[in-house]
Amino acid sequence: MHYKTLRILLAFICSAITMIISLVAVALLFAQLDNEIVLLTISLPLGVTAFVCAYAATGFYLGPLGKVMLRVKQLADGQFSVRFMDESMMRTPLGVQELAIGLDSVAAKMRSQLAEAASDSKRQNQFVSDVSHELRTPLTAIRGAAETMMDEDISYEDRRLFCESIVRESERLTRLANELLTLQRIDGRGEILLERVNLHKVVENAISLLSPLLEERNVDISIKGEVPDVLGDTDRLQQVAVNLIENASRFTSPENGRIEVELSGIKGHSIIAVKDNGKGFGDVDPARLFDRFFRGDASRARTTGGTGLGLTIVKAIVDAHDGTVEAVNLPHGGACFIVAIPSLPPRTE
Repeated sequence: MHYKTLRILLAFICSAITMIISLVAVALLFAQLDNEIVLLTISLPLGVTAFVCAYAATGFYLGPLGKVMLRVKQLADGQFSVRFMDESMMRTPLGVQELAIGLDSVAAKMRSQLAEAASDSKRQNQFVSDVSHELRTPLTAIRGAAETMMDEDISYEDRRLFCESIVRESERLTRLANELLTLQRIDGRGEILLERVNLHKVVENAISLLSPLLEERNVDISIKGEVPDVLGDTDRLQQVAVNLIENASRFTSPENGRIEVELSGIKGHSIIAVKDNGKGFGDVDPARLFDRFFRGDASRARTTGGTGLGLTIVKAIVDAHDGTVEAVNLPHGGACFIVAIPSLPPRTE
């Protein structure tokens, strides 16, 4: 019901009740009066007065409520920029102001949820597009190599080169699929096996796993310092160390590649800092380095077999451990990736 109609109805009811009460009161006080005109002369002005007062009083409340309901309808129609509490509401009854403030809070949450949903949809669309692009490149290379090998006149050496290309691109597809699955499990809040983790051992194991690759790339690596234990998943934290060290090995100096892993405890956090002696990442926004499929130097990443998901996985794992990861350019060249995870108290004997 429209608020003006409701005002009239309420005012009419009030006036009718007033007239009935006045008629009964007059009849009781002046029982000898049986003149209907006298009774109406007394009760009618009271009824009219009651109608006017009730209409004015209900307008004081129902007028602002009518504005609120109109804005609720606008919000329901998709006008999400609507605001309930404004200057015109400052002169309304306190109850109406509280209602407007509450509705503003609800509208703000709706806007936030819609913005988040739109952002998620955009990220998903971008992710699908990026994955399609990443898959297209190796598949195109495999198909091209296979079609070339169908030529009977191709030499044995060329055929061998194309076979190597097919194997290399197939391995890259396998790595991409594995990393996508890993990222999906982490983003999906997969099970994390929490236990006390010695980060020094984690880094040592990561270096041991990567030693053939580091030797192939002629990279020296060293570990410095000690670090408090953390509560986390050993396998996933080892993957953080592997990804950071492997990423650093791509961009070390080609003449004398060197990586330093520094461990320390600062303000209740266990720190892993992985430094390389390359050229750094230049003017790129450090936050972008952790975006999916972002490559500061795409040509170099492709030649070294990168998928563009290594640092994204690092950030996802660190976030799952309530930690932080950031990247900085070193003053004398090279980059440093710093992981901070809440520390555990020392063991009590």
